[in-house]
This record gives sequence, structure tokens and C-alpha cells, in this order.
Amino acid sequence: MELYDLVIVGAGPAGITAYLYAKRSLLEVVLVDKIGIGGQLLLIDFIENYPGFPEGITGFELADLFRRHIETLGLNFKQGEVKKLEKRDNLFNLYLDNNEILTSKTVLLSIGASPRKLNIPGEKEFTGRGVSYCATCDGPFFKDKIIAVVGGGDTALQEAISLTKFAKKIYLIHRRNTFRATKILQERVFKEEKIEILWNTIVTQIKGKDQVEEIEIFNKEREERTILKVSGIFIFIGYEPNTDWLKGVVELDEEGFIITDGEMRTSLPGVWAAGDCRSKIGKQIVIACGEGAVAVISIENYLQSIGS
Repeated sequence: MELYDLVIVGAGPAGITAYLYAKRSLLEVVLVDKIGIGGQLLLIDFIENYPGFPEGITGFELADLFRRHIETLGLNFKQGEVKKLEKRDNLFNLYLDNNEILTSKTVLLSIGASPRKLNIPGEKEFTGRGVSYCATCDGPFFKDKIIAVVGGGDTALQEAISLTKFAKKIYLIHRRNTFRATKILQERVFKEEKIEILWNTIVTQIKGKDQVEEIEIFNKEREERTILKVSGIFIFIGYEPNTDWLKGVVELDEEGFIITDGEMRTSLPGVWAAGDCRSKIGKQIVIACGEGAVAVISIENYLQSIGS
């Protein structure tokens, strides 16, 4: 049985940074992810607020740079989804979906979050057939089409702007009368002729035959229902943590995010958390990277304290 100093679950920005710091500290470490290296970075069209890239950079390009960096230190990566975590005799067993078991002295959970759903009629049925949560993945399918984007945060506005490269017209639907997004993104949206903003409005149903053909919307201010003819709808209303399998294992907040202290320690000694799965304000790439670094510094101190 191979015994690791640290197993990092999740290969997004937090996990990648943690792996970098762990390798530089000469820890026996393995990085595990169900898909590959990059996490949500691979779904981001363009990044303008990560230091060192004044002209901006695509999510794919940044993920590739991250991967190349940790490869220079020797990459120990296992592809698989961790389904269970248990502590035995001060060691941790992590059970993967391929029946492999990893044993480690410490664990870092950087498992990220998944797009939040509207949970309305038609959403599930038309996912992949006009309903999307990724502009980078699906934008090219809507060239010269009329589409809708739902949301009012940074992601919604950034992706609406990126979709103007393809779509003929975009309805930007937001349930409030102001955006939460940064001012610079708001200014760009307000200036974009292809984008029509529908304030105080929610989507109540998605309809079509084989593909999305229309959506039903409800204006809360006027109490008025309307049908919009669209070929697709992109939903960016936040994220839900990938923590269902951790209920009863570590302490979670009311939304399911992992509660930690300032050193990223969870309620279970020997387990840390970093990145978008953690309960905090601000889900940004640069914040996730910082948390990954803080976690490994804390983990190294812990390993020294137990004589490892």
C-alpha cells in the first residue's frame, strides 16, 4: 500500500497551486480529478483579472500554463472521482469510482462547484439541446441565432459579451433591477447593441420540440407573462458546491459549502479545503490559488507536528 503525505482532490486553480507548493516542499503528493487538469478554467472564455496578463488570457490557455508548470516538478495525476472519504487510525482512505483506494496522512478538498440550475419545466429535458451552462463550449452552435442569457453577476455578463461573437441578438434576463457584476462589465454590456436587458424578469418555462424554440418569462414589476422566440438559453446564476458526498464528514454551511478556518482547515483534523467548494466571499481564480497555497503551508506545519 502506497502512503501519501497529501492527496489533493480536484485539479482546478486551488488544487493545481496546492500541488505546486506540495512538490516544492518535497511532499509525497497525488492530484486526483474526475476529468482532467484545469477545472472550471477550461469553461471560461476570457480572463482579464488574473495578474500578469495585461492583455487578458483564455481559460484554456491559463489552464495549459498551470499544467505545464506543475509538469516541470513531476506530475503524479490520477483520473477518477472520489466517492467516499473516511478516517482510520489517523490516516485517510479515499475511495475512487474505479475501485482504487488512496491512503494519505492529509487531504485537501479543492472539488469546486457546478452551475446552479433554474429548476424550471423544460430545463432538464433540453439540456444539451439549447440549454447550456457554458458559452465557451456551446457558443459556436448559435451563430446568427437569437438566444437568452440568464444572470446578473460577473459570469453572466462576461459570457453574454463573449456570445455576441456568434449570436444575432441576446436577451440578458435578470431577476433584479441592478447587476451584481463589476462596473467595467456593466459598461460593456450597456454599450453592446446586440444585448437587450430584461430587468426584474425570471424565466418560468423552456419549450420546444427537438430543440429549444421559446421561453416563457415573467416580469415581476408588471406581473406580465411573455413568450420569447429563442434558439438557446445560457444559464449563469451561480454555483452549487460538489459536496453531497461529504455530508456528515466535514462541517458544511446551509448551502453546502465547506466551512474552514483561516488556514483552510475543516472541522475534521487532517482535512483542508480550498477554492470554490469553500464557504467564503469571492469566488475568483486568484483567490482559489491563494487558498491552495495557504492550505499546503498549513498542511506542512501539521505534518511536522505529527512527526512526518
